[in-house]
Amino acid sequence: MPVSPPPRTRPEPDPGRDRWRETTRAAALRSAPERRELFETTSGIEIQDLYTPADLAGMDEDRDLGRPGEYPFTRGVQATMYRGRLWTMRQYAGFATAKETNRRFRYLLEHGQTGLSVAFDLPTQMGYDSDAQEAEGEVGRVGVPISSLADMETLFANIPLGEVSTSMTINATASILLALYVAAARKQGVPGDRVSGTTQNDILKEYIARGTYIYPPGPSMRLVTDVFEFCAGELPRWNTISISGYHMREAGATAAQELAFTLADAIAYSEAALARGLDIDEFAGRLSFFFAAWSELFEEVAKFRAARRMWAQIVKDRFGASNVRSMMCRFHVQTAGSSLTARSIDNNVVRTTVQALAAILGGAQSLHTNARDEALALPTEQSARLALRTQQILAYESGVTETPDPLAGSYFVESLTNELERAAWEYLDQIDAIGGTLAAIESGFQQRQIQESAYRAQQAIESGDQIVVGVNRYTDDATLESSPIQRIDPDAERAQVEGVRRVRTERDPAAWSATLARLEDSARGSENVMPAIIEAVDAYATVGEISDRLRVAWGEHRELITI
Repeated sequence: MPVSPPPRTRPEPDPGRDRWRETTRAAALRSAPERRELFETTSGIEIQDLYTPADLAGMDEDRDLGRPGEYPFTRGVQATMYRGRLWTMRQYAGFATAKETNRRFRYLLEHGQTGLSVAFDLPTQMGYDSDAQEAEGEVGRVGVPISSLADMETLFANIPLGEVSTSMTINATASILLALYVAAARKQGVPGDRVSGTTQNDILKEYIARGTYIYPPGPSMRLVTDVFEFCAGELPRWNTISISGYHMREAGATAAQELAFTLADAIAYSEAALARGLDIDEFAGRLSFFFAAWSELFEEVAKFRAARRMWAQIVKDRFGASNVRSMMCRFHVQTAGSSLTARSIDNNVVRTTVQALAAILGGAQSLHTNARDEALALPTEQSARLALRTQQILAYESGVTETPDPLAGSYFVESLTNELERAAWEYLDQIDAIGGTLAAIESGFQQRQIQESAYRAQQAIESGDQIVVGVNRYTDDATLESSPIQRIDPDAERAQVEGVRRVRTERDPAAWSATLARLEDSARGSENVMPAIIEAVDAYATVGEISDRLRVAWGEHRELITI
């Protein structure tokens, strides 16, 4: 990892600001002191009392900003941004059964959603079938259960996979779910070159912040690069990974940490692909990112702008990319789930709107807006519709889509962009000194940084220094809460379990056995395992059976706990 670049701007003295502080501001403070002594962002960046052109002294417009659609992409990855095409409105959904989730998908599409985003239940994420002992009580609870090709066909019934792009939030079993999606598309008559979407496929952040891993880091990274290699030849429109800062932010990372640790993971994935023999311009153009949007509007906008500029520099200078598409940081944004409160849930609509506005002003390519009731349960149909309407009102009524990067040139926003970039480079330098991303994860560096930030944030809320409306200030009468919540029918789990067992009785046992044997041989060797996984799902091998064969070949990862 390269040493961080020098600061892009060096603030200069500003006699006019000094005069203002000594006269006008001083007089104002004598009559009305400021609310607190120190104003700072969530990343600990001090917010000045006034920003002026002196704060941007030394800024080179061509070098630091460029134009929309041009290196370094600070102002956006498309030349026209939302004047030409709005972001993809991609509401995250999945619950109960494939049939129920299909109904919700079609409902959202009918109400103007422009892309699909699949939430999978925990057993599917962890490589267990719905009838496994480990899955009991979790089937369909936080996402849709997918155990076989039969489930995937049901999930996308009457949804043309050649026309709709689909994002799948899946990591440890991403290769299997991608294979199932490809197989389902083929059954619809859709060839690979027309299949479009994204697999999250970001296993490193699971070791850092989330925990839904299966295999040790080495084999897990092999699976990631197998997907890169396979898609480069077979699925040219598929985004092979969504490198996710979102879950780290949800675990407590600051904006600067989210930015730095996400880019550090991206560097690790790129290095692994290069070690496989891929050229940077073969795969970098299909890398995508996934960030959180929090309520501190200007810091979030600055974070998205800094992410584009930093990634462009990394891909160009470190990895020697020559294709400008390789240098584009394209990203999905989800509003902050952990900012939602179970009390006074109508306040969550306002939070989500501010967060969605930050994503749009920051130039997101797709967006999910959380529903008001998600601190209580999965969203009801009505809440999901309101969350989608939030995006549509911002898109068509707010006017913020009319020009690319509308906050460019703001003394405050440009200064924040520079400061966040500077803070992120400092973290990247520390990771480099440890020995790179994998070594830093093994030493617990990122985990400790996030835990410490989460602790400080919680202390601020408990002390009242950080106000959360409706929780520690301006609370409402609890009796006002009367909204219905989404409940999962217990019969759904029984129906899903019966479906998995029916698949096992109806498939060809000889073909099933042969494909799993080939899969295990591939896993023990060095060849790309994706073709073997696709053969297995075509023979109706289940997610759990495929995962178990890989467990046999590679083992399972167990986090080392030290006391």
